Parts: sequence; C-alpha cells; structure tokens
Amino acid sequence: MSPPLQIDVLTLFPSWFSWLVEERHVANALGGSLALRLHNIRDHSPLKHRMVDDTPYGGGAGMLIRVDVAVAAVEGALGAPLAEVRAQRRVVVLDPGGRAFDDACARDLATGLGIVLLCGRYEGFDHRAHEHVATEAISLGPYVVSGGEVAAMVVIDAVARHLDGALGASESAESESFSPALGGRLEHPHYTRPERFGEWGVPEVLLSGDHGAIARWREEASVARTEAARPRGGSNLNR
Repeated sequence: MSPPLQIDVLTLFPSWFSWLVEERHVANALGGSLALRLHNIRDHSPLKHRMVDDTPYGGGAGMLIRVDVAVAAVEGALGAPLAEVRAQRRVVVLDPGGRAFDDACARDLATGLGIVLLCGRYEGFDHRAHEHVATEAISLGPYVVSGGEVAAMVVIDAVARHLDGALGASESAESESFSPALGGRLEHPHYTRPERFGEWGVPEVLLSGDHGAIARWREEASVARTEAARPRGGSNLNR
C-alpha cells in the first residue's frame, strides 16, 4: 500500500476546518490514503506577542502577513529548512492570480508529492512568500474571498475524492463531471422517484429499459449540458 498523501494547512484559523474532517469521503480517506495536519501560523511566529502581520510599504489599506512569519511557519510546521520543504513538497499559496483549480488540477495534486497549503488573510502574504516560499499558486476563480481557508477546504475536498477509499464506490469518481472518462464534460442529468411530480416528468427514455438508448441519451445530454454551460466566446468552462 502506498503511503498516504500528506496535506499540511498553515492558517490563522485551524478550528475552521473541524467540520471538514467529518465529511464522509474525507473521513474515509483519513488514516488511510490521506493524512491531514492543521497548523496555526501564530504558533510559529518569531515576533513579539505572536504577531503575524504588518502595514504594506508604499501605503494602502489592509495588513500583510510577513514573509519572515511565513518562512518560520513553514519550517516550524514541517520541521525542516525551507529549501528542503520546497524540494520535497508542493507548497501552494491560495491566490486569485494562480492556476485555475479544476478537476485536472485536483487529480494532479492527488497523485503528486505532499502538499502544504498557505492560507492568507487580510491583504494576503508579502509577495516574497509567493516568490520564494510557495512553489505554486492556485485560484478558485476570478473573485476575492476573505481568506485562503475556504479555498483550502475546496482543494482538500476535491483532492480527497480521488484518493483510495474516499468514496464508497471507486467508479463514482471515474465518470463524474470533468473526468477523463467524460472527456472533461459535465455529467448527464440524473432523475429518481417520483416518476411524475405535478407537471414535471422524467425523460421517457430512462423508463424504457433500453440500455443502449439510455446510454445514447446520457451521452447526448452530457454534450448538450456542457455546451449550454460554456460562456460565449468559447472559453473554458472552468475559467
């Protein structure tokens, strides 16, 4: 059995992740294919009173997490010099300017080296943390949230789905939306009982028992749903 994927999260609010470890697929993976550790950045601050932030050079609103604090947190949490951590782990800063997080990215992270997730707050990290501490940046999309914690939870949730033992049936992740089996398309629509609810019925083909016809309908519905979701101009669905 291969060693578990080690994910270390550096955050100012580790308690916020308590619900995540109770999520069924994450809990299933923990202790097996996934090892998750949460670290409070303040616990490793080299500054007085466990301070972590300071005002930006050049002026402007907000505060920045200092680069010396970021380095101390990574080295303290991982128990190794920064250069060694960067050589052995993927150190990811959650940032709107990073690589777009999609299913391909989640699969890549799930099969790679251990991961360190840096969760910014306030105005984020001093940019030297992006350049010299992190090895890469990941973005959930072209918008801003108050900190990296929500983004880190999404990354952990999505990555865990691709680990052994996380899902009740391994095939659940093989043919879901954006998977290679679907060529990156959205999954077809799903229906269950009641067969009719008021004026809303289930597509007749799904009730026909004709598995060939059902397979063709699902393929066509997947293509149609994907095309309908694409923005005008043909840009990628996961923009």
